[in-house]
Amino acid sequence: MYFADVDRGRPFAKDPAVVRFRDRYLMYYSIPPHIDAEKGATWAIGIAESRDLTNWTKVGKLLPADACEAKGLCAPGAIVLDGKVHLFYQSYGNWVEDAICHAVSEDGVHFTRNPTNPIFRPRGDWTCGRAIDADVIVYENKLWLYYATRDPQMKRQMLGVAVAPVGSDFSREDWVQLGNGSILEPSLPWEKDCIEAPAVLERNGRLWMFYAGAYNNEPQQIGCAVSDDGVHWERISEEPVLPNGAPGTWNESESGHPFVFVDDDGTVYLFFQGNNDGGKTWYLSKATVEWEGELPVIRPDLDRRSAETPVAGAL
Repeated sequence: MYFADVDRGRPFAKDPAVVRFRDRYLMYYSIPPHIDAEKGATWAIGIAESRDLTNWTKVGKLLPADACEAKGLCAPGAIVLDGKVHLFYQSYGNWVEDAICHAVSEDGVHFTRNPTNPIFRPRGDWTCGRAIDADVIVYENKLWLYYATRDPQMKRQMLGVAVAPVGSDFSREDWVQLGNGSILEPSLPWEKDCIEAPAVLERNGRLWMFYAGAYNNEPQQIGCAVSDDGVHWERISEEPVLPNGAPGTWNESESGHPFVFVDDDGTVYLFFQGNNDGGKTWYLSKATVEWEGELPVIRPDLDRRSAETPVAGAL
């Protein structure tokens, strides 16, 4: 898999989120303003479909609609609940005021916003109040919302978590922040000043989180941590489980912003973004997550110096 969207004047797709919905796979991802400033446009969310998780065709996009999204929206997290696709995403361009929003869809392409958007931002003296990079998972009959935030000085990026009843409509009043501090923050040399983009799955009663360490192109790389309660996390390694590529490869500048997807047959895929030009372009790829004993092992399905031109129709 090697995919980018060409809608905004250059190959560019970031922040993947994938679901299986009815007879197809749907992928949601961030697209930037147009490379030609005169053509305008803000950050938005692209939507692509696939039958095989490798070949993707663009089928829609989610553009700003509410006041809190006026400067842009991006970084989607997606989940299917009761036959509907729920999208959790962030507003963009508001700095400390950016927060998590929610929308729901009957067909996976056309969405209705939650009237209480933005639905969540963290509180406390440990955070600036910003929330981005949403990921959600059903665990212990609650919907767990993992997100990234920053310290009050807006320097260090770290993770937090909130929960809401599964049977709720996920409005603002439904969310309860767990704890008054970060659940995981940068501490290893390769993580530098940033941990973001949590991607969580449950396996044998434990929660496993893939996360991005370091800001974009520093390089950003992917680590992994495990938890028995969803709040307290322990890294499985001091090194990335999915590093950036070697010089000359497609992901030389980074392997970042993971999303974990479990297919109906139990196969676990890790979707992620990368580039080799310092962020002028962005591509999406995927890896298979296998297990050796109790630990995950990443098997990328793209490891070459060049790749075919991605397919993405402009809409």
